[in-house]
Amino acid sequence: MKAYDGRFKDIFQEIFEAEFKDAFDKAGLTYEHRLIDDMVASALKWEGGYVWATKNYDGDVQSDTVAQGFGSLGLMTSVLTTPDGAIVEAEAAHGTVTRHYRDHQAGKPTSTNPIASIFAWTRGLMHRGKLDGNAALITFAQTLEDVVIKTVESGAMTKDLAGLVGKDQQWLTTEDFLAALDDNLSARLG
Repeated sequence: MKAYDGRFKDIFQEIFEAEFKDAFDKAGLTYEHRLIDDMVASALKWEGGYVWATKNYDGDVQSDTVAQGFGSLGLMTSVLTTPDGAIVEAEAAHGTVTRHYRDHQAGKPTSTNPIASIFAWTRGLMHRGKLDGNAALITFAQTLEDVVIKTVESGAMTKDLAGLVGKDQQWLTTEDFLAALDDNLSARLG
């Protein structure tokens, strides 16, 4: 593992020196390698202003940690774009939320946050609109995102977000939250 991690660090350094160092210097940016434990601690105390490149597993684990630490996994969408911008993959980074699904199957009410899934779809729709020159599709996706944000800001939210607001914050079941989004989107679209 040490040799693998070391090679990863070396490849990043080689590519940086060959392809990005001059541009970084001109822009006043810096590049440095940090061990994962040091970077996790830094990410939790810093207020942005950095790009964090990791191996896949480290990125998966740490992005979940940061998302939960600053809100909810239900807000984290992952968007991957090919270098030429032609292909985009957008997904809810939280996975399947199996525990909530099992409760749903058992007929129990759940309060699963669908925002990351919705934003994965809207990001995909925006890209499709860009590829097709379909401004109406792009506008719809942007409107849906805005409706989601404004719905939460108005106080309608799932349990995970309510817990961040305070112990007295009311929360909605998954179905009720989706119904609130539907009502607000319908009103917005006229």
